[in-house]
Amino acid sequence: MPLINPLSPEHDAKTKELAEFFSETLGFCPNSVLTMQIRPEIARSFIQLNKAVMANHGRVTSALKRMIAWVSSNATGCRYCQAHAIRAAERYGAEQEKLDHIWEYQTHEAFSEAERAALDFSLAASQVPNAVDETIKERLHQYWDEGEIVEMLGVISLFGYLNRWNDSMGTTLEQGAIESGEKYLEKGGWEIGKHE
Repeated sequence: MPLINPLSPEHDAKTKELAEFFSETLGFCPNSVLTMQIRPEIARSFIQLNKAVMANHGRVTSALKRMIAWVSSNATGCRYCQAHAIRAAERYGAEQEKLDHIWEYQTHEAFSEAERAALDFSLAASQVPNAVDETIKERLHQYWDEGEIVEMLGVISLFGYLNRWNDSMGTTLEQGAIESGEKYLEKGGWEIGKHE
């Protein structure tokens, strides 16, 4: 049971209009946003930040950004965000083999060294205390430019906010996110947990 129940999508017209973004990414408006709209300025600002961070500028593809989000959410333990991130990766065209082997990204042949460097960065940056060190930095710069690294850290930071919001709130998972979580993540130990 969530800490606070989400409001109706009809509660705030401006938030509803901005939240159309999530119809593309997830196929539904997340309960997290419906809860944020209790203070509409938080929901609206969050949606705008989400759109800016997740915009595709090139080599850090929309699918890779969602896989970065999944690694970050997995590191923090937020099952709600894990399910959302893998669903969005699927909807943004992540290769089936990558979705099937996301738990093994560090060793599975479906992932390139550049992707591994990005996902290892996500893992290190999402830990407390932070584990980004000289080795992570060197590997990142071997494959990615400064703008791309900023994009990646934008995703990691955005999901840091979401992980804390949804795990503390106990946000109820939507059916579509549950389906994606069960399809790709259950084999690695994912379960709905407190997000029922």
